[in-house]
Amino acid sequence: MGPIVSEITDRYRKGDPLSRSVLVTGGNRGIGLAIARAFADAGDKVAITYRSGEPPEALTQAGCLAVRCDITDTEQVEQAYKQIEEKHGPVEVLIANAGITKDQLLMRMSEEDFVSVLDTNLTGTFRVVKRANRAMLRAKKGRVVMISSVVGLLGSAGQANYAASKAALVGFARSLARELGSRNITFNVVAPGFVDTDMTKALTEEQRAGIVEQVPLGRYAQPEEVAATVRFLASDDASYITGAVIPVDGGLGMGH
Repeated sequence: MGPIVSEITDRYRKGDPLSRSVLVTGGNRGIGLAIARAFADAGDKVAITYRSGEPPEALTQAGCLAVRCDITDTEQVEQAYKQIEEKHGPVEVLIANAGITKDQLLMRMSEEDFVSVLDTNLTGTFRVVKRANRAMLRAKKGRVVMISSVVGLLGSAGQANYAASKAALVGFARSLARELGSRNITFNVVAPGFVDTDMTKALTEEQRAGIVEQVPLGRYAQPEEVAATVRFLASDDASYITGAVIPVDGGLGMGH
């Protein structure tokens, strides 16, 4: 984990009014972990949800709150928010990042594989966004960033379920941007391309090389590059941006 300086950590633990209550779903690994680190480094009060395994020790040592929560279960989402609100106050910045894949060609894809991916990636996002907006509406402010994928814009053979779920986030976010813009709540989407995470590191060298050939910048993204874009959208500098889809894909999806 990048250095979280003691001054920031002290600020954070003392409940500095400048720090915000931030929730990152699926914040225990990959892109979500990088996003959680970025907000923690900035002094925000960060909570993450995770479904399985254990949260990174470095995050919990820095004062981040880790809450076990399956976002396909509405009651678990409700209990997670209650725990976060008790420790950090109402969520002011929500990063809807949690997601799963169950790749398969259409003729071999079961209905369960299709529905379960949508239930996590799309309906799960609906659950956490709706719950966060309860407090955001009262406060008349809030930032929501949804993590989509270049696959949602380009499509990908064998990923019809995943691509459908990620494409749907665009319509969801833009509808809410129109619905709640007058309440000073922004909704934006970040669409990463191929990111250097444990999932992509598991690919063969031949597979990795084939992917890089498709990317104009000729490399994978680092999780921190996605996190920096998310932090920008949650910052004061992005106060007039809503309903946007920001690609972080090295040019892979340009034109979409």
